[in-house]
Amino acid sequence: MRALEHTPPTSGSLRSSPSGSGASTDHEHRHRHRDPHEVAFESGGTRCAGFHIPAAHDELGTAAGRPVVVLAHGLAGTVDSGLVPFASAFAAAGVEAFAFDYRGFGASEGTPRQVVSTRAQVEDWRAAVRAAAQLPGVDPQRIVLWGVSLAGGHVLRIAADTEGIAAVISVVPMVDGMAAAKHALPHHSVGQLVRSSLTGIGSRLSTKVGRGPVMMPVVAHPGQPGALTLSGAYEDYLSIAGPTWRNEVAADVSLELGTKAPLEAAAQITCPVLVQVADFDRSAPPQASMAAAVRARAEVRHYPGDHFDVFPGKPWHQPAVEHALHFLRRHLTPTTPPDPRTFSWIAPTFSWIARTRGSRHDDATFHPARGSCGV
Repeated sequence: MRALEHTPPTSGSLRSSPSGSGASTDHEHRHRHRDPHEVAFESGGTRCAGFHIPAAHDELGTAAGRPVVVLAHGLAGTVDSGLVPFASAFAAAGVEAFAFDYRGFGASEGTPRQVVSTRAQVEDWRAAVRAAAQLPGVDPQRIVLWGVSLAGGHVLRIAADTEGIAAVISVVPMVDGMAAAKHALPHHSVGQLVRSSLTGIGSRLSTKVGRGPVMMPVVAHPGQPGALTLSGAYEDYLSIAGPTWRNEVAADVSLELGTKAPLEAAAQITCPVLVQVADFDRSAPPQASMAAAVRARAEVRHYPGDHFDVFPGKPWHQPAVEHALHFLRRHLTPTTPPDPRTFSWIAPTFSWIARTRGSRHDDATFHPARGSCGV
């Protein structure tokens, strides 16, 4: 991986404050900016765009540095499509935030564009974690993974075999492709599902013969071609879509979602995990999310809404953020060993009690009739 590159500030973005490892100085604390700025890193020989929002304070910092949370989106999503409010909330709580775009999406480079490869995305996650660990002032042993939807499954896979992961937040996760296919049956006709599969196979074959993938919309209205065609999905996705987001994805995405790898990996995770489940999720089956949560021995939060209802502008966004912050504070707040002097009175006190009781027993006479001691 290349050394990190900090891009010059542009309109609406600022450079990060200079910082060494460990907690920052008062001067740095006062002047640390919280606007996201781009940090480039490489994955698979391709330049990926990461966006760093520095922590607002050092309440979670130690001599080793501050914790950092790495964030990425779900299906064809980009950082500017609803992730910044989550990242900003974490930064305001004292956690460095590092959100990134996958290869071929958003501000990242890479061709072909708009092609979902779960293998490549997991590789991008690993590269992003390494990049985040190198940010100024970050404790590389306190890395948090935050993923939503498809990325909610990716983070379980990464946490299962990556050193330095302190906690995981998996939001409305896609963890079992076969369960998702069954979950889709009540909401789509058999004909729609068959056409989607055939289009995906055609796209894969087109790519293999050098013609490039067949493209289709990420979201569309019910009955139209698209990866997400549930009622309301078009409006929900466009409500968070940012400037770099494109309503286009390779049609073979349906073939990429059949894996159960996240569900299987969950049992190998040893760090604290929070799974946030939308109980009426029509995209990522809640029962599969709960199965992963059980395997990971996770804390679970439930929200009576659909897949997009935890995003900005939706009714369960703020509760989801507050629950995530509560989870992180419990697991990332530094613990201070007690001062031995605080309890210096305990030993002399117990010694005095023992001596006092001993002297009374020496002078006591037992009266069997009364069943008691008398002096």
